[in-house]
Amino acid sequence: MRIRMANRARRALAAAPASVRKAFYKQSSLLAANLQHPSLRAKKFGESTDTWQARVNRDSRFYFRIYGDVCEVTEIIPHPK
Repeated sequence: MRIRMANRARRALAAAPASVRKAFYKQSSLLAANLQHPSLRAKKFGESTDTWQARVNRDSRFYFRIYGDVCEVTEIIPHPK
């Protein structure tokens, strides 16, 4: 699977701390290889919008949509606790 970043996600990643950026790059490579990887904890977030949520690290999540063999990351946000 190929990873594509929406502009909103690019801006969020650029503004994120270095530890979040590093973790996101690791997690996105795992996503490209295997959506079912345990450390992603990927799950369907919105049935109507076909949005998925996955874990960046303990405190951050990213949201994405799947279009064929392309995964478009739409948001990277702090995890609401």
